[in-house]
Amino acid sequence: MTLRFYDTREASVRDFTPVHPGEARLYYCGATVQGAPHIGHVRSALVFDQLSRWLTYRGFKVTTVRNVTDIDDKILANSSLSFDEGYEGEFEREEWWALAYRFEKVFAQAYSALAIDPPTYEPRATGHIPEMFALIQRLIDRGHAYPALDDSGDVYFDVRSWQEYGALTHQSVEDMQDAPDADPRGKRDPRDFALWKGYKVGEPFTASWDSPWGRGRPGWHLECSAMAGKYLGETFDIHGGGLDLRFPHHENEMAQSTAAGYGFANFWLHNGLVTFEGEKMSKSIGNTVSPAQMLEQARPLAVRYYLGQAHYRSVLDYSPTSLAEATKSVERIEAFVAATAEFHTEDAQVPDAFAQAMDDDLNIPQALAVLHESVRAGNSALNKGEDVSAIAAQVYAMVRVLGLLPLMSVSGAGASNAEHTALDSLVQSLIEARATARAEKDWARADEIRDSLAAAGITVKDSANGSTWSVA
Repeated sequence: MTLRFYDTREASVRDFTPVHPGEARLYYCGATVQGAPHIGHVRSALVFDQLSRWLTYRGFKVTTVRNVTDIDDKILANSSLSFDEGYEGEFEREEWWALAYRFEKVFAQAYSALAIDPPTYEPRATGHIPEMFALIQRLIDRGHAYPALDDSGDVYFDVRSWQEYGALTHQSVEDMQDAPDADPRGKRDPRDFALWKGYKVGEPFTASWDSPWGRGRPGWHLECSAMAGKYLGETFDIHGGGLDLRFPHHENEMAQSTAAGYGFANFWLHNGLVTFEGEKMSKSIGNTVSPAQMLEQARPLAVRYYLGQAHYRSVLDYSPTSLAEATKSVERIEAFVAATAEFHTEDAQVPDAFAQAMDDDLNIPQALAVLHESVRAGNSALNKGEDVSAIAAQVYAMVRVLGLLPLMSVSGAGASNAEHTALDSLVQSLIEARATARAEKDWARADEIRDSLAAAGITVKDSANGSTWSVA
């Protein structure tokens, strides 16, 4: 077994060697709970759920941390808006912490609906202020951070003090955009980013904490470094998140943690974005689709299958037909799993080809190809009355490790076999009618029957010994 992953920092696929033998420690960026989740949030969580499940299958003791950013500029801004957008009177202010908790629950509901396992730890930023103080002071002591040059109470990371700054995204400081997180008048360099943001008049007093540098709140990038270090140690295996987080968020995380003297993450994994018919999703264009909207259109099983079917590093494109296509694909798998329930075993192993695909940078498309081929072979064996126990066990193992099984409707073996027998009887009657039409040279009728079966996802194969069918 050799697990290999693409490391963004190294820009190459390389072998995975855990920091602690037999363990895999994973941190990935979770929700900034300023509003309801979008598809990108859920796709990212699903990717790292797939990774965690595969690492567990491969025998690692897996620890996952997915943070909740519950203090942020946009959270404070959104908390001042009215609940009812149509309300014409004065805005009703919602406490920032109430808004954050409200949307945290919405995220949790979306994760749960798609059978995304809860992480080992899901820390909130506001619960880790002391750890952030310690990290800031360590950076100041090592010459990589400084209090603001004005009286704002901010504290900044000095990007030019750390020669490796830019290593994650492979760019020089001169080519980087300015950090827009604070007034540049207090900075040595406009690209220095805020570790601590001083309290400002007009902000909720409850959204600030007393610190050695004055009352204020943490910078976004600092939060993740402090939480990752607390739960996973100074050096851990994998840091993940969406491609859009590489800069500035992950670049800044890596810089402040390594400048503090920590190894931090050995691998950086980034999942691709989601587009709408080839275009970037944007509220201004009006082409965004939320997880809630997807779940109104299709079963959670189909939504999970759709969001998890592409290679994690690739762009996932959404179109109005995407969920229908995903439904058709995954329900073929579900039907076979239901029809072979008597052969399911908890110690079932996935096929070698599936394992090789998953070991190779979590190649889900290739793994799904193995799964679909196994289902086709299994349906053919069922149709012929052959032993399907081995194939059924492997299919069961694959859908488990992909996280599809909890969302499937899998009835008992007796009912499943009865359903397959009934389906076989119906299909055989159509096959016989097609054979009669062909014998009578009624090609139009024969083609009509064949097309009708194909539309239902049933493939008919003709041979010298007659015709057989399988779910395509």
